[in-house]
Amino acid sequence: MSTAKRKATTRRVTSRAETRSNPLPEPIAALRFGAEPVWIFAYGSLLWEPDFQYSEAEPALLRGYHRSCCLYSFDYRGTPAQPGLVLGLDAGGSCRGIAFRLAPDGLALSLERLWRREMTLPPVYDLRRLPIATKRGTLSALAFTVRRDRSDYAGRLPLDAAARLIARARGRRGTCREYLDKTLAHLAALGIVDAPLRRLAERVAALAGEEPLRGTPG
Repeated sequence: MSTAKRKATTRRVTSRAETRSNPLPEPIAALRFGAEPVWIFAYGSLLWEPDFQYSEAEPALLRGYHRSCCLYSFDYRGTPAQPGLVLGLDAGGSCRGIAFRLAPDGLALSLERLWRREMTLPPVYDLRRLPIATKRGTLSALAFTVRRDRSDYAGRLPLDAAARLIARARGRRGTCREYLDKTLAHLAALGIVDAPLRRLAERVAALAGEEPLRGTPG
C-alpha cells in the first residue's frame, strides 16, 4: 500500500460545546506533541474515508477483536425510527485491516479529528492501545473497540435481522447498504476476505431481489 501522505477528508463538524464535554483524555492529548510514532488501526470506514493525514500504511492483524456489524446507527446511517448497523471491533477472534501512521505534520489536528469523529456523546467506543502484527514486526496502535454496556450495542444479531436493518436504513451520511458495500469493496481491494461480512452483504442483496455479489474474493 502506498506510503504517500494523504490529506484528511471532512466528515463531521463538532460543536464547541461537545468538544468541551468530551475532551481528549490526557494520555491521548500528550501524543500530539511527542516524538513517538502514532499508528491507528483501521478496519471499517476509516479504510475508505480517513479523517486524518497519514505518512505510512501497513497491512496489519489485530488479535483479540473481530470486525462486526454490532452497533446501531441512529444518525450517520440510520434514524431513531429506522436504525442502521455499522461496524465495530468486538471482543474475540482477530481482524485484518490497515495500520496508518499519522503524519507528524498536523498530528495534533489529526488526533482531534479522530477523537471527535469516533467518540461522539455518549461514546460507544473505548480507545485502546493494542499490539498489531505487521510485516515490519509488532507495532503499538490505537484502536476503537466497542462498548458492550451502551444501548447502541446490538451484539450479534441473526443474519436476516441484520440484513433487514441494513437494507432499509438511511441516515444523513447515506444508506447503510452503501456503507457496507464500500467497506467490502475496499477490503477486497486490499486482498482481505471477511466471510461473515460477505454473507451479510449477499443476504442484503437477496432481500433486494438482486444477484449475489460478484468480483470479490469469497
